[in-house]
Amino acid sequence: MKRTLVYAAVCSVATAAVIYAGYANAKTDNNKVANIENNLQSTPAAWQLVKQTFQLHIPKNGNALSQLIIDVPSTVAVSNDIDILDDKGQKIKINITVNSRRIIIDFSEPVTSSTTKLQINLNKVQQPILGSTSIYHLSAKVVGSEVEIPIGEAQFPTF
Repeated sequence: MKRTLVYAAVCSVATAAVIYAGYANAKTDNNKVANIENNLQSTPAAWQLVKQTFQLHIPKNGNALSQLIIDVPSTVAVSNDIDILDDKGQKIKINITVNSRRIIIDFSEPVTSSTTKLQINLNKVQQPILGSTSIYHLSAKVVGSEVEIPIGEAQFPTF
């Protein structure tokens, strides 16, 4: 009877070791830091549809803007439903190109310093209910130049 219990215990421990060995393995090497393999991340249980808005101030006596580039974080899904309003609340005509996680907004007419600020409305953004802050990196191109000028970040916390 004791022998049967010992065999059952040994088999149980061996089975458990075989089953759990595949979930996370730590590799060590004398010259490297240990790392974890086969780690899994579950997706958020719920998503919400939100509108995210930020303002871009145009400096006086600056060059006219021809393009606005928005690098979208991997934590959200942004549609091409985007509105840009000038400081008088009038819609500005734009052309939108989506390239992977990058949105390129071409202005039909260059935005000059006579417009003191732009309101950018990202409509129908899908973001998880829980998670980290979404950080968008913004850059622009001015008329007569193909150089991307970094202009800042827009941050949106989840709620």
